[in-house]
Amino acid sequence: MGWKFLDISLLREIDLFKNLSEQALVEIIPLTSVVEYTPGQVVFQEGEMGDALFLILEGEVRISKNIHGVGEEALAFLKKGSYFGEMALVGDAQPRSASAIAAERSEMAKLERKDFIELVNANHEVGVEILWSFVTTLSARLRESNDRIAFFAMSNMFE
Repeated sequence: MGWKFLDISLLREIDLFKNLSEQALVEIIPLTSVVEYTPGQVVFQEGEMGDALFLILEGEVRISKNIHGVGEEALAFLKKGSYFGEMALVGDAQPRSASAIAAERSEMAKLERKDFIELVNANHEVGVEILWSFVTTLSARLRESNDRIAFFAMSNMFE
């Protein structure tokens, strides 16, 4: 895979950024770096300190968690247009809650926390716009998790 220029049209393909203004996207582009991963290469490991958000431009990433007594359990397979690691941008430095591993040759844009914080502090209007998109995303993901927990709780009631 060759080098890819990250432009606004590529960012618009990522759900997290699809509704952001042109100005917000123009501010984000220079803060990202494009990184390539080979199949099986670890993007980040569960327990490592989170420091970046990743946007999948090409390929697929497996998100997995180590379950005591069971081993590695795949939580999700994310494809082009997906993103992960967003909690590393909005919270205090915390360990990663899961691992991310390239399931196939992948190309990702990486946005580091320090650069994101500088952007939010320098341009409050763009910061609010981006953070609102994060809140919407995190809310939807929490709702999905709650539904899964409720499903599993109900499944166990009838055993």
